[in-house]
Amino acid sequence: MHFYTYLSLALYFLAMLGIGLFAYRNSTSDISGYILGGRQVSPHVTALSAGASDMSGWMLMGLPGAMFLTGFDTVWIALGLVLGALANYLLVAPRLRVYTEMADDALTLPDFFDKRFNMSKGPIRVISAAVIILFFTLYTSAGLVAGGKLFESAFGLSYHLGLIITVSVVVAYTLLGGFLAVSMTDFVQGCIMFVALILVPIVAYMQFNGSADMLNFAQQSIPSFSESWQSITLLGIVSSLAWGLGYFGQPHIIVRFMAIRSVKDIKTARNIGMSWMTVTILGSLGTGLVGVAYANKFGLQVADPETIFVIFSEILFHPLISGFLLAAILAAIMSTISSQLLVSSSSLTEDVYRAFSKTEVEQKTLVKIGRIGVFAVALVATLLALDKSNSILSLVSNAWAGFGAAFGPLVLFSLCWSKITHQGALAGIVVGAATVLFWIFAPVLSDGGTLSSVIYEIVPGFIASSLAIVVVSKLSQAPSAEVKETFHATEQKLEQLS
Repeated sequence: MHFYTYLSLALYFLAMLGIGLFAYRNSTSDISGYILGGRQVSPHVTALSAGASDMSGWMLMGLPGAMFLTGFDTVWIALGLVLGALANYLLVAPRLRVYTEMADDALTLPDFFDKRFNMSKGPIRVISAAVIILFFTLYTSAGLVAGGKLFESAFGLSYHLGLIITVSVVVAYTLLGGFLAVSMTDFVQGCIMFVALILVPIVAYMQFNGSADMLNFAQQSIPSFSESWQSITLLGIVSSLAWGLGYFGQPHIIVRFMAIRSVKDIKTARNIGMSWMTVTILGSLGTGLVGVAYANKFGLQVADPETIFVIFSEILFHPLISGFLLAAILAAIMSTISSQLLVSSSSLTEDVYRAFSKTEVEQKTLVKIGRIGVFAVALVATLLALDKSNSILSLVSNAWAGFGAAFGPLVLFSLCWSKITHQGALAGIVVGAATVLFWIFAPVLSDGGTLSSVIYEIVPGFIASSLAIVVVSKLSQAPSAEVKETFHATEQKLEQLS
């Protein structure tokens, strides 16, 4: 590895730690500042922070790898994600921003659920916090796997050393600066990812004599688009598009909507966020497609398709640019890990420790507990990531489905349906999460396979959770007058702001 490459990466690491130190000095004196940045985040930072924390290492490694292996079938996943993100901005963002503030300034998603149903330390808070900690630990391990693979393939370091470097830097700036540090670093990382995902596929494409030449070489390994269209099944399309359903229940994404400084800023954030996402997803797919064509044309050996972006970074660019591009992968990985660590820590602090503490806890103590939570979740996720054979996309898909099914329907019903009850909400979380886990792990098929090989687990999980919410809500006692009043007051405020 060239000196200039190491220099680029060193500057990147220093910048991230510098942002963490700046945020430490400006926003972490109380728990609201540590968890939500005082609800004063700008729309530009909100948009790129949501995008960068969403599009983790799988954007630069998992998705190009899937395109490299399976071809145009991967496009359906990308389409589902774009549609889901847009729906999230339209349906969830404005309502959640208003409702969480009116619901006694709820700081976390479990806190919102608890206050939405006028519960005081109710079971829904603990159960939802447990789901967050469980699936985020799995999700965080996916990011750490990506970090370990990057350092192994790009720098020749051992996988486990790369794992330690990745988690150390992320934990350092997350511990220091909390939500403000995470959001600001996400903004910078989102900009780096945007440039990288334009630059790499375009430069790689320039090695061919036009699109026809590139596609001819690509189709030596993957089916053409028309062949892919003819061979894909309806269940395959549904499974891929269903990735978009996951957005409604991703705590590390929708918490950005809670922290934006004004509902009126959401439209600006949406325009920026969706533009960023469209370009980066096209760049990610393009990297995989051009990658398989390049490998066939030049006889490039690609042992792990998920490292094609890394390979391009090393062979097509000056070492200084290579360092920047490798920093883009680290940016994607770290932005998501830091967001997940902070949300998990927030749940441990607000929804477990503070909610069930018998005495009033000082703000500084809560911030300390939050930092301990960051370290604890990171430690467990690191242990899970020690097995480098784990597929990044597989780990992400499981955690994405878990959150999407457990929280997605509940978030939508809580924001849009006045008749949902506390019992219905509990049923939705439990049934959604249980369905996903059953679909992933139960060997019920004749060959010992699981149902996730038939259809993506988020589909049955989302449906089952929605049915459970509606049925149990109708069978249980109607919400109290106070709960209904808060719901209608939120609707009225939204109308006034719009």
